[in-house]
Amino acid sequence: MNRLNLDHLKAFVDVIELGSFSAAAERLNLTQPAVSLQVRQLERRLGTVLIERVGRKARPTLAGTELLRHASHIDAAVKAALEALASQGEDAMGTVRIGTGATACIFLLPGILQRLRQAHPRLEITIATGNTIEIARAVEDNRLDIGLITLPLSSRSLEIVPVLDDPFVLIGPLATTVPREATAEAVANLPLLLFEPGGNTRRISDEWFARKGLSPTPIMSLGSVEAIKELVKAGLGCSILPEMAIRDEASIFSTCPLVPALHRTLAVVLRRDKPLHRGLKEVFRALQNLAPHGGRAETCA
Repeated sequence: MNRLNLDHLKAFVDVIELGSFSAAAERLNLTQPAVSLQVRQLERRLGTVLIERVGRKARPTLAGTELLRHASHIDAAVKAALEALASQGEDAMGTVRIGTGATACIFLLPGILQRLRQAHPRLEITIATGNTIEIARAVEDNRLDIGLITLPLSSRSLEIVPVLDDPFVLIGPLATTVPREATAEAVANLPLLLFEPGGNTRRISDEWFARKGLSPTPIMSLGSVEAIKELVKAGLGCSILPEMAIRDEASIFSTCPLVPALHRTLAVVLRRDKPLHRGLKEVFRALQNLAPHGGRAETCA
């Protein structure tokens, strides 16, 4: 009784929370037999049955329900102990693995990383880029510590904290006059350069058109915001981009806000059970304090 295995306890909690051994195995990156064995070992250690099947769903017995009440306190105590150890000493910053989309990586993170570097020179940071689903899965699997992604996202195992609304704007070559009112109908008639399908950014613009019953075919779909901007500069077409991507270059494009307005919401994500060592805590705080800089495009230019 005095040697309670925390991994076995975690497996039990996940089975109850998700309702099945297979779902718990997927979350824990284990096989289903391995999770079943961990729960059986916990039951043998405690001398009582903790889980019963009701139909296809795994539910706690009375003893299991009682253990669940204590499990949250045990988890909190372990987290507190780990945080206390991680925070000891000025040098104990650790390494933080951040995941985000390419646009945020280029236009949002540099300033944040510069401030973190100045305040905490011993903090080590690595960056990975990908779409929302890729980053979320990496955070769930603990291959990344924290993510900055585009909503929507649904996940039971992740804490999701919206931090920034970023408006979209229509951009065109400087020598081209974009529509005075960039409605979906007006924009759909333009030669369009859009993000490639599959990511939330493209999905957001597609849904904006779909609300008016439109589904324009772009002349090109690209995976890089920088490539899109270069092709727009070359006069090949217009594009719908997050405002942050052209904030420092608005004078070299014709720009116009979309009607109705369109924006994406960026959120910070990390595992609910992730211990926050000092370095991760500082990065989390910095990302939570994100705020838009500069003015939004209010009139066509």
